[in-house]
Amino acid sequence: MEELVKRLMAVANIDVPTAERVVQIELAFLKDQGNEEKVAELLRRIPGGEMVETPDEGSFGGMMGAMAALASLQSEGLDVAEVRAVTKEVIGFARQHAGAELVDDVVRSVPFLSQIV
Repeated sequence: MEELVKRLMAVANIDVPTAERVVQIELAFLKDQGNEEKVAELLRRIPGGEMVETPDEGSFGGMMGAMAALASLQSEGLDVAEVRAVTKEVIGFARQHAGAELVDDVVRSVPFLSQIV
C-alpha cells in the first residue's frame, strides 16, 4: 500500500496519515457497496489489499453509502475535486495490479462509482 499512499499524497497534496485513512475509507466503501466476491478478489490482487484495516463494516451501506463515504473523505480535509482525484487514483492503482476486467466489474457493482471514475 505504500505505493498507493505515495500516489495519493501527490495527487491530493495530503500527508501520510490522511492518505492512509483515504485508502481505508475507499476500500471500506468498496467492501460495503460492491460485489462481495469481486471485491475480495480485488483485495487479494492489489499489494497489501487484504492487510488494510477498514472502518466498521456497514459504515457505507445502504442507499446513502456514497454520501457517507464522501462525508468521511471530506472530514479528512478533502474537497470534492480531491475526492474525485483520489478515487480515480485508487481505481487506477487497482487496475494496474488487478486488471481492468476485474476492476471494471467492481466499479459496475458499486452505485455511483462509475460516475466518478
